[in-house]
Amino acid sequence: MLSNTGMPSRTGAVHVATTRRVYKGKVYETHLLRRTYREGDKVKHQTLGNLSHLPAATLELVRGSLRGQRFVPAGEAFEIVRTLPHGHVVATLGTLRKTGLEEIIGTEPCLERTLVVSMIVARIIHPASKLSTARAIHEETAKSSLGQVLDIEGVTEDQLYAAMDWLAERQHRIETKLASAHLRGGSLILYDVSSSYYTGTHCSLAQYGHSRDRKKGFPQINYGLLCNGLGCPVAVEVFQGNTGDSKTLRSQIQKIRNRFGIDRVIFVGDRGMITTARIKEDMSGIEGLDWITALRSPAIAKLVAQKIIQPSLFDQMDLAEIASPDYPDERLIVCRNPFLAEERARKREELLRATERKLEEVVKATNRPQRRLNGKDKIGLRVGRIINRHNVAKHFIIDITDTTFSYRRNNEKIAEEARLDGLYVIRTSVPKDMLGPEETVRAYKDLAKVERAFRCLKTVDLKIRPIYHWIANRVRTHVFLCMLAYYVEWHMREALAPILFEEDDKESAEASRRSIVAPAQRSPSAKAKEHTKRTHDDYPVQSYGDLLKDLGTLAKNRVRTKGAHQGEFFQLTIPTRLQNRAFELLGVKLTL
Repeated sequence: MLSNTGMPSRTGAVHVATTRRVYKGKVYETHLLRRTYREGDKVKHQTLGNLSHLPAATLELVRGSLRGQRFVPAGEAFEIVRTLPHGHVVATLGTLRKTGLEEIIGTEPCLERTLVVSMIVARIIHPASKLSTARAIHEETAKSSLGQVLDIEGVTEDQLYAAMDWLAERQHRIETKLASAHLRGGSLILYDVSSSYYTGTHCSLAQYGHSRDRKKGFPQINYGLLCNGLGCPVAVEVFQGNTGDSKTLRSQIQKIRNRFGIDRVIFVGDRGMITTARIKEDMSGIEGLDWITALRSPAIAKLVAQKIIQPSLFDQMDLAEIASPDYPDERLIVCRNPFLAEERARKREELLRATERKLEEVVKATNRPQRRLNGKDKIGLRVGRIINRHNVAKHFIIDITDTTFSYRRNNEKIAEEARLDGLYVIRTSVPKDMLGPEETVRAYKDLAKVERAFRCLKTVDLKIRPIYHWIANRVRTHVFLCMLAYYVEWHMREALAPILFEEDDKESAEASRRSIVAPAQRSPSAKAKEHTKRTHDDYPVQSYGDLLKDLGTLAKNRVRTKGAHQGEFFQLTIPTRLQNRAFELLGVKLTL
């Protein structure tokens, strides 16, 4: 059976003829280049060549060309007007909306809400000043598709400042909604304070205080972060830079009890936060308020001296509950971590040796023949700078005269401190039937989740400083924006854990831990990712920052057609396998 589907377009025309032949149930196609011409009244065909070996797309080009269609190279037909990083915008904005944060910020759509959302997303993908953020959104200077996606390409920095002021008025309501979503009665609340140094001179919040950034000579601001037991942030408050950690506690208790309306809560804070004074003045006698903290070293040393803590406690276990008349109606859980003991002993020895090397230089200076170091005051000043550098003055016995200097280790003091190596004591008001010893120790160790939040806020991802604002209310709102950005990042990290260098099987990790006192163990899955740098389903393992950058390479291109019928359209670059996996884990759909 033969059929000819290629008809000549005109006499003497060249065309492509396709013939099909069925043989034993199988169809065979042949593509021939033919010329059609007339001889008298007859139409004849001349085969010029066999084109059956050409790809189907090439055959169509030949057909179209022979029919008179004009083809030009793609580069001459289209031009890419603009390419904007897009994937990280979709991933971050999609996660923000999936968590419901957009509705929490404002129930009704408005420009201010959109600008606040844009500042949160911008803080995650490209942290910068508000002026730089406005330029990164603006159509002419855009660094991503954020302005285009949110339809705010003409935004100015003044509009961003106005949106910050709008957000400041709603901070309490937003935090209350976050607390309602993530806190329950009787749940753990993790609280800690950090600081960021300030390089300006006009902010009333910037004061000199204990610098956690170790930046001497700069004022700072302090801020306290409230998280639930999983480390998800729910509220933040900014304090003057000279406010002590424990002084911030009262306002947080009032916030939880009065504004959030949580009548039963377990407050977890470190030994510098929940002190004896704060317990007596701010926390005692409040029904439904329990707390977990730890004792300071002098208090532990006193328990050792009273022989309440004895080595025999740890013959079979590395933790034990003890009682002391100094802490009535409280539970004390003493823990001994041998790994921590070894590390503290090693570090102490290193500091002592480093100090001795410097002290030996002073000894030589007092004995050299020329320009000898003399004078009790001069020698004392130089020695003081050395022994105070590493806080080891108590471990040395110093003898200074007008012409000589000598030193030796105070072995008694060193041995006294060594007896405390690896020891820490958890102090709590929580009854044993609510939290057992191990659960109480675990709750205190969960403060590490707040420390992780501070690392992300301050250095790793969100870069809370430099602080470009000097009006106190704007500084507070800037910190609040950073907290909301970490809220989104926290959810992204949780969802993306299977392809990140992070723990993605917490239950197995906890099950492999010999004891709550022992160092945390990674699960077999996390160890395999760290060793092979591949996931079990063969994706390359990434850090969170690198994955976000990789998503940013998924671009949104504005393409313009050339010729008489000009027009523009948007085209996405083809996502990689890893990028598709990231969107799948986030539960976010990749769109233009």
